[in-house]
Amino acid sequence: MAWQSSYWSCSKFADWLRGTPKPEAETSKGWRLWREASEKEHPFRFWLAEEGLDHIQDFVTYPKRKVDDFMYYLNNRFVTKSHALTSHPRDIPRGEWRDVGNRFLPCLFNELVDFVEVEQAWHHCMWDNEARKEFKVPWTRRGFLRLRTWRCPEAGLSYLNWAKDLTNVEFLDEDKKHEAELTHQALAAREILELYHWWKEVYPKRPDPYDASGWSAYCEMRRVAGRDFFDMEDKTPEEAEMSRTALDKSQEIESAYNKEDEEMMIRLIKIRQSLWT
Repeated sequence: MAWQSSYWSCSKFADWLRGTPKPEAETSKGWRLWREASEKEHPFRFWLAEEGLDHIQDFVTYPKRKVDDFMYYLNNRFVTKSHALTSHPRDIPRGEWRDVGNRFLPCLFNELVDFVEVEQAWHHCMWDNEARKEFKVPWTRRGFLRLRTWRCPEAGLSYLNWAKDLTNVEFLDEDKKHEAELTHQALAAREILELYHWWKEVYPKRPDPYDASGWSAYCEMRRVAGRDFFDMEDKTPEEAEMSRTALDKSQEIESAYNKEDEEMMIRLIKIRQSLWT
């Protein structure tokens, strides 16, 4: 696997030094049994491969790690800006005022979008060479100067669509496998997908309250007639009823939107502990 090349204790040399090969993947029970058997067979060689190599690698790679730390600082500070919640210019145009209460929804959900399309996308590809080829990860994301954000909605969604069907079947006895349940990771992935699709597909397509209520049509009718729609004196009884009905309807729609927005923000807050890679 690609990740193993980063750790000397996971190399082929470590397997030779240890006297027993390290599995590429195992269950927690499998790792425990492998460790116990390997350590029992060659105690000193096991320590050399598992701990001694780590100490040597830490010493040899110290300069490079310090440079990497500095590069990560620059990236976090000026590119990903992990110290702040940000909004897309589409939702809050730069230089335009928004009250604090009106910043929460776009900032929180823009961060969710970035989590899926940037962080989760890279997480899906970082250890998988085939995924890197499939989603065409650019050299700027893999190279030394990783000071650029790589965005790939398809890669992020691919990971979540895989994760949403994970079960605990591997931890069950053969006669219990039919009782397998979705893991916490799968449940979180499903909720992330729902919230992501709501923000990307449902929220932008909600009709404007003034248009849906008929208020825009009423105002346009008054404008065409050359009459001020705020002037109550020249309204006919029918027009007065039309304006009242439209305003009541627009307030009803806005109230429903606000309730939906609040519910979605609460759902997002509830899964915040799962938003990490």
